[in-house]
Amino acid sequence: MNKDNEKSLPSEEDKSKDIIKELGLLATGTDFESDIQYINIIGSVEGHMVLPAENKTTKYEHLIPQLVAVEENPKLKGLLIILNTVGGDVEAGLALSEMISTLSKPTVSLVLGGGHSIGIPLATSTDYSFIAQTATMTLHPIRTNGLVITAETTFDYLRKTQDRVINFIENHSKADRDTITKLMNRTDNMPNDVGTILFGHEAVEIGIIDEVGGLSQALKKLRSEIEKND
Repeated sequence: MNKDNEKSLPSEEDKSKDIIKELGLLATGTDFESDIQYINIIGSVEGHMVLPAENKTTKYEHLIPQLVAVEENPKLKGLLIILNTVGGDVEAGLALSEMISTLSKPTVSLVLGGGHSIGIPLATSTDYSFIAQTATMTLHPIRTNGLVITAETTFDYLRKTQDRVINFIENHSKADRDTITKLMNRTDNMPNDVGTILFGHEAVEIGIIDEVGGLSQALKKLRSEIEKND
């Protein structure tokens, strides 16, 4: 190989930067090895529609192979999901949530900043969940945009989609259906919207999240579950 070709090849540092930039994944080099996979879900969850370039997004097609790798790679013993998301595409968010919830290896989630809208099913999809004291979560009804046909079938579909979200949260957390539905349709909590903003301790009190905590607590819990699994 000549010198010109050598110069054109990306360095390991460049590869690591690309991994962090595109996927939000921890780039592990020879000096650091871990049996835990870390995945960030930040900004908007981008699904079937490409969001504008100025939006900070998490593309679900990037995360699906990473979740498959967690299940398939024998070197990976557990998964830590870190969320700071405003929500996004409902079907993409539910697809990721279902994949996380069906992993055979221990999983823990940590909500930092915000875990809003479809971020709530994502946070509850793990075996155990944490939320920072200052973090918030927003429960609200399903929204839609674009062309809407004002027919009964349209509203029926929206109701069924909302039920899918409610069912998932109910089945993967300690919160009961009546509480989730009541908070989702509340009209006296958000000045310009329908729904409820929950702060860290409130999300724990109603059972959506398991515990208030931070990174060290999340890692300690995940390590504990990995030891039990082994």
